[in-house]
Order: sequence, then structure tokens, then C-alpha cells
Amino acid sequence: MPRDIVTINPATEEEIATYDYMSDAEAEAAVEACHEAFLDWRHRSLEDRAAVIRKIGQALRDSTDEFAALMTREMGKLLASSRDEIDACADICDFTADEGPKVLADEERDIPMGTGVVSYAPIGVIYGIQPWNFPCYQVIRYAIANLMAGNGVLLKHADNTTGSGLYLRDLMEKAGLPKNLFTVLQISHDQSDRVIENPRVRGVTLTGSDVAGRKVGQKAAEQIKKSVLELGSNDAFLILDDADIDLAVQICVVGRTYNNGQTCVNAKRFIVTEKNYDAFVEAYAEKMGKLTMGDPTDKSTRLGPLARGDLRDTLARQVEQSVEKGARVLVGGEMPGGTGYFYPATVLVDVAPGQPAYDDELFGPVASVIKAKDDEDAMRIANDSRYGLGGGIFSRDEARARDLATRHFDTGMICVNGFNAAIPNMPFGGVKNSGYGREHGGFGMREFVNIKSVYIHQK
Repeated sequence: MPRDIVTINPATEEEIATYDYMSDAEAEAAVEACHEAFLDWRHRSLEDRAAVIRKIGQALRDSTDEFAALMTREMGKLLASSRDEIDACADICDFTADEGPKVLADEERDIPMGTGVVSYAPIGVIYGIQPWNFPCYQVIRYAIANLMAGNGVLLKHADNTTGSGLYLRDLMEKAGLPKNLFTVLQISHDQSDRVIENPRVRGVTLTGSDVAGRKVGQKAAEQIKKSVLELGSNDAFLILDDADIDLAVQICVVGRTYNNGQTCVNAKRFIVTEKNYDAFVEAYAEKMGKLTMGDPTDKSTRLGPLARGDLRDTLARQVEQSVEKGARVLVGGEMPGGTGYFYPATVLVDVAPGQPAYDDELFGPVASVIKAKDDEDAMRIANDSRYGLGGGIFSRDEARARDLATRHFDTGMICVNGFNAAIPNMPFGGVKNSGYGREHGGFGMREFVNIKSVYIHQK
């Protein structure tokens, strides 16, 4: 059994808490208890489930100060961002409570011999493996949809946000969710594989890297269990010939540094046409270079630390390798001294294929600026990626930008003249190495259900 889980404040490098890993027997018992809770929950009416979920949303709002402080301690996001995250999660609960009974209601269809009924039945225990970058949202996103669908939910949270996972469990139960229906597993990766193999587990969802996605997706497939994978990306934001440059610069700074640059749908590659390249680069580098880095609880701070020391080391190595292969650093790019896992806002230019800054996901506040000949070339470069989660287009011609987004951009979410992460009533998910399946917008409630066809024969 590996050593205890230790959580570390990334801004101070001080230990927060330690937690024991479960034994194999304890993990198996936890899965069984979740299944037992599911056997009752599945028979609760849609309206009853929605009422509990609405109470969870209110409990999140009531606990904003305490929970936000915990998330910031555990992974370093700005305190204001932690508060915004909790508010967004409460909105997800409200949307699910409002729309769930309609999305999951039986549908009647005309068939030749009588009446056809399409029914969305819960299937059992759903296992979620979630990362640290949004300690509340990553969990709420899959858990609330599956609880609404009538399933039980297991969570393996990232070790460094263990406290947040346990906080959510307690909050949900205080709000009225039956005990064990949402269960936190404090387990190792090897134990996680055995959870996927457990016959009580009927589906698996993971948010993480494409490397982790391959392993978990393969493991689920071996057990003939459905999986939903929301993986990484190196999202491209296009600044076309007719773009509003001032707007593009402003939004692209936010898009790259949101959540300290540790978001799967951060703006990461900035593809700028020759017409606007020099003006964009000059203004963008200036603004990125002025961002205040420091204590995430200080209101004046605009950039907090990365969540772990190893993550900062990886980012620094990716920058170094990109520079070795021809990229240039305009601002940032140097590891600061002192305490905390900080890395400055960084702008790279002369970014080209073969560099990590072009090919890979840089999970931190490092922007890759790429020059395109024209609008057509910009779209080509945007799609020249093994990923496809998010992206953006800046253009004064909204109709043309919409056409490019819907018909040409090979990615799951596109922002036109703006940036946002995800909202409850719109689907969220990717293509290519960014995974498969959809959450939000009502789609997540139907990912792990048995869609039954019932034929009512009439004389």
C-alpha cells in the first residue's frame, strides 16, 4: 500500500492534511455500499431526485466562503475564482433540477402495433476519476447528472484535492442525499483498476490527460463498460484579418491565464494572420508581462501558483524544449525563486511543429503565438492538432465566424469574440484525442442510462 495522501498548499509549500488510503477490503465495501444506496435511489421519482439536487445547489451557495478557501489552499486558484467555481456548480444543480425531469421523462411514439415507450432507466454505480484543477466543478459536472439519472456515484479525486472531495460528500449528505450514494474512494491507481473491474460498477468517466484517458478507456473497454472521457487540449484561438485587435488581446490574456492557466479549455495557441501579427504580439506581450503573480488570497493578485511542484517542472521543461527547437520567449519563461510553485505569464513566438508549444498541451500560463498567412491558413493551423476540445475565433463578421465554427473548426466548443469555460445548458466535450461523450446541456444525464424500448401492443 502506498504512503498516506498528503495535501500541500502550493503557494506556501506547507502541509495541509494527511489522509489514509483505503485497504482493498474497505474500497470493495464502499463500492457495495454505494450500490445498496442506488437500489433505493433508482426508484425515487424524478421530481424527488430534482428536489434533493436543488438543495445541494443551495448548500453550495451557503458554504461558498468555507469551501472556496479550502480549494484555494489545496490547489492555488485565485480565491475569487474559487468562489466563481462554486457559484457555477450551484447553477449546474439548478439547471439539472429544472431540466432533469423533462430530459429523463418517458417518451411515447407511434408504432404500427400500438404505442412505443422510450424510457431512460438508471444503470447502477458510475465511477468518476477526476483531476485537481476544479476541485468542485469537475465532480459536480458528472455527479449531479448521474444522481439525477438515478445512478450511484463513486469519486476518485486527485490526491492533492482530497479534502475538497470529502467536503463535497459531507455537503451533499447534509443537503439530503442518501448516505453512500455519493462515495469518495481514497485509493491508488492499482486499486482504481480493480474498481473498474468490480461488477457493481456499470460505467466510468474520467477527466484528465490523453495518456490517462487511453489507460482508463482501455480498462473500461476490457470490462465492456461504457466510458466518457474529457481529456486535454491545446485549444487554438484565431485572430482573423478583420478581428478587433484590442478585444482579442484583452480576451486572450484572460483566456490563457484563467485558473492560473490550468484549464483544459484555456486558450493556448494564438493563431494570428500576418495582417495583425505584429500589433497583436506587441500588445499581448505587454499585458501578459504586467500580470501580478503572488498570494492567491490577495485581491490584487492576477496569477497564483501552479498546483504542484512537478507540474511546474513539466511546464518549465516544455518551454525550454520549445526554445531549444526555435521558439523565442518575449516575456516570462524563467522559474522564479522563493517559496511556492509559481511560474510567470509567458509568451512564446516563432512557435512551429515539432515544439511542445505547438504539438502538446502546456498546462500553465504559457501562450504560444503562431503566424498564419491568412484566414484560411489560420483555420488549417488550428485543426493541425491531435486535440479537439475548445477553441475561439475573433472576427467582426459574426456570420462568417459562425460558419467557420460550425462547419470547419474540428473541435467540441468554439467561442466567437469571447472566452468561456462551460455553462450548464450547453454541451461540453471534445473530439480526437480530447475524448468522447458529452456533459452539460442535458446530454450528461443520458450518458449512463439504459435507453429502453417498450412496445405496448394494442388490439
